[in-house]
Amino acid sequence: MKRLLPVAALSLLTLAGCVNTSPYSGDVYSGSQAKSSQNVTYGTIQAVRPVQIQADSRTGGLLGGGTGALIGGVLGNQVGGGSGRKIATAAGAIGGAMAGTKVEDSANRINGVELEIRTDAGNDVVVVQKADRQFEPGQKVRLIGSGSNVSVAPY
Repeated sequence: MKRLLPVAALSLLTLAGCVNTSPYSGDVYSGSQAKSSQNVTYGTIQAVRPVQIQADSRTGGLLGGGTGALIGGVLGNQVGGGSGRKIATAAGAIGGAMAGTKVEDSANRINGVELEIRTDAGNDVVVVQKADRQFEPGQKVRLIGSGSNVSVAPY
């Protein structure tokens, strides 16, 4: 049983990395966007900067933190005896939870691009989306959507 626990925990942490990052792409539309009209604005890219997008965890960090706490607690329980073992178990669980949460956060991070665009109307806007295509300063683009729901595509 003790040998299966690390394998099961590693499997759970691996699943934490299975976040759906497609919504951050300029090429993916949500179901509610299909068959609805969207605003289109044209512009020119002024600057491109690589960024990281921290995708939201589907489990609210519980999978990584919970698995880490479980592993840390089991490992801490192997240390010492009596009240020392209890302290080691608690410390292992806390440390494991912190480490597991960091692992899950890291697995949920994707490469993005920050695009500064001057619209043909003279307004400057910035859009961040998944870095799944190349953009360059001077490139003409379309801004599709409005408000908090805008994607950038080549023109």
